[in-house]
Amino acid sequence: MIKKAHLKFMKEAVKEARKGLKEGGIPIGAVLVKSGRIIGRGYNRRVQKKSAILHAEMDCLENAGRLKAKDYKKCVLYSTLSPCAMCSGAIVLYKIPKVVIGENKTFKGSEKYLKKYSKVINLNLAECEDMMAGFICSKPRLWNEDIGK
Repeated sequence: MIKKAHLKFMKEAVKEARKGLKEGGIPIGAVLVKSGRIIGRGYNRRVQKKSAILHAEMDCLENAGRLKAKDYKKCVLYSTLSPCAMCSGAIVLYKIPKVVIGENKTFKGSEKYLKKYSKVINLNLAECEDMMAGFICSKPRLWNEDIGK
């Protein structure tokens, strides 16, 4: 059974992903939650900012601002897609104990590594999968660039 809170916060991450898609970017969104409150939001803005690293999780962490190490340890990161190696590294670096993902069928990131340090919950949401699958089908070159292929 999926917790209502997970669905509530994932809905916010999906809103972020849709912003990116609307701007011509890659539809991946993330939110950082501490004590039941969103403290950071972000979406993949590599295209929009001509950035090499501005994935949704990185944007979200940046937008949360500088936090103390103890604060990250009380957070949950929600991402519409399984985090890549770079984003998983940031999650591990800041010791974020729980990561909730929308889906991992279109892309299975570094979950094996991430699971050594954080609890990973996959909601397997059709909405997230359909959004990514549609994007990958329509813009395969851009998607491959984003994942380093």
